[in-house]
Amino acid sequence: MSKEKQNQPLPEFDWDKASDKGFGTAYSSADRTRLEQMYETTLSPVSEKEVVKGVVVGITDREVILNIGFKSDGIVSSNEFRDLPGLKIGDEVEVYVENQEDAQGQLVLSRKKAKVITAWDNIQKSFDEDVVIDANVKRRTKGGLIVDIFGIEAFLPGSQIDVKPIRDFDVFVGKRMEVKVVKINYANDNVVVSHKILIEKDLEAQRQQILNNLEKGQVLEGVIKNMTNFGVFIDLGGVDGLLHITDISWGRINHPSDLLSLDQKLNVVVLDFDEEKKRISLGLKQLQSHPWDSLADEIQVGSKVTGRIVNVADYGAFLEIKPGVEGLIHVSEMSWSQHLRNPQEFMNVNDEISAVVLTLDRQERKMSLGIKQLTEDPWTQGSLKEKYAIGTRHKGVVRNLTNFGLFIELEEGIDGLVHVSDLSWTKKIKHPSDFVKVNDELEVVVLELDADNRRLALGHKQLEENPWDTFESIFEVGSVHKSTIVAKGDKFATLELPYGIEGVASIKNLAKEDGTFAEVGESLDFTVLEFLKDEKKIVLTHSKVKGVPAEERKEPKAAKAPATESVSKEAEKSTFGDLSVLSALKEQFEESEKKGKK
Repeated sequence: MSKEKQNQPLPEFDWDKASDKGFGTAYSSADRTRLEQMYETTLSPVSEKEVVKGVVVGITDREVILNIGFKSDGIVSSNEFRDLPGLKIGDEVEVYVENQEDAQGQLVLSRKKAKVITAWDNIQKSFDEDVVIDANVKRRTKGGLIVDIFGIEAFLPGSQIDVKPIRDFDVFVGKRMEVKVVKINYANDNVVVSHKILIEKDLEAQRQQILNNLEKGQVLEGVIKNMTNFGVFIDLGGVDGLLHITDISWGRINHPSDLLSLDQKLNVVVLDFDEEKKRISLGLKQLQSHPWDSLADEIQVGSKVTGRIVNVADYGAFLEIKPGVEGLIHVSEMSWSQHLRNPQEFMNVNDEISAVVLTLDRQERKMSLGIKQLTEDPWTQGSLKEKYAIGTRHKGVVRNLTNFGLFIELEEGIDGLVHVSDLSWTKKIKHPSDFVKVNDELEVVVLELDADNRRLALGHKQLEENPWDTFESIFEVGSVHKSTIVAKGDKFATLELPYGIEGVASIKNLAKEDGTFAEVGESLDFTVLEFLKDEKKIVLTHSKVKGVPAEERKEPKAAKAPATESVSKEAEKSTFGDLSVLSALKEQFEESEKKGKK
């Protein structure tokens, strides 16, 4: 055939002139209607965005062909059927209609979306109808487990796994577990399930039976499910009870773990039951006899016992002789000293010590102990009267100050009182704190000893001679001395005389020659009006000095001697109780007077 003949256009076909004689003429109207109905029944109404069931009609390497009863078959990628390795022609599966006809006129289906939509519908249905779901535990996460239900991942909190606390979540991974949906959050695609709720329902009947038959004194078997600092919680078969730490053992324990462990089975007794609050108090030590009932008869008042310190308080310590049998060692029974100290200075917890039984009441189960009784009472020592004889000197520590004096501890258990008047010969001490402080060391001399009444009178000023014997010859009545006014009152003024001695003068006797009165801080000549040795008081006046010629003033002649002045200056620098200087001064005065008479 030539090229020209091939390129010639075909004549147009005239359909109007074509005859349709014989095409479909064999069907009557009834047959045509019947055939149309049969054809329509082979087609199903399909809407987009819905899940329908389809039958596998063909399988290739890359695609699965499905018939959903539509005018055309749908094609789904074989990747969406990985969970069905045994898929074959004729199997029925659910698919999601994405589009009835795409640009190529193809029906678009998705099994993946169908699975998701169906899963959420099943989850919602299970939640609404309270249906139990069989879940597969995929992995653990923080605070619980991730489980698979209907192809959707759901969260199983650790607190919802079991009625008892779970310490190891890994043991559940890879296992199947029955759960119920308890919460759905579509906004976050979050589902929360619980296995505990199934267990609680199973235990409800058992719990109610236990509560109905529960009574005080009943012994039950339980398992320790939780442990705290104050006790343990025991599962009694659906009902929890508290075993307080004080009811675990008759002896003292620091923590329940000292004697018990988690998941341990043990028998306990019901101590109390609150039916309204459903609280059960349990006891373990009550199943054993009280240790006081088996306390040896040999232990009596005065017996020596040995034990372990289990507690130390401000007022004393508790000594455990045997588990459940304790005695109190009061702080006053720890030392013969009269000054109470902190018990921790004597002992600590877990110390093994001995003590003496002071009181014992087996019925009340009380015992008082003492450790100072293990040593001799210092007041009953045979050498006490010789050691603390009157006039003997000792050094002690100031333990307490009062308005009337101070207490000195010479040795443990031996205290003495130093009266405020026995602190100094020359200074007028209003309060002992002006002279000494607590814990200072002070030397004293024994003034009086009463061993029967445990009394010891001490003095400090008696360590030196009484300087007033010397002052009597220095501050004779009529003698004149340079004095300084240190204080003024309404009626009297206080003066400072040589050697640190204080004197007094009435206000009217402070008048000066110009008619004014001397003020605080002024140093003037004063005349001795009275010298009261027993009262340790010197009364002076300035007004009687004025107008009296110096040669007629009654003054100690030794006061004018240079040697005497040097001694006076040295004496003023010395302490109030430096009697050696005063004695030397007295001797110089006496020697000077003898020379004057000759």
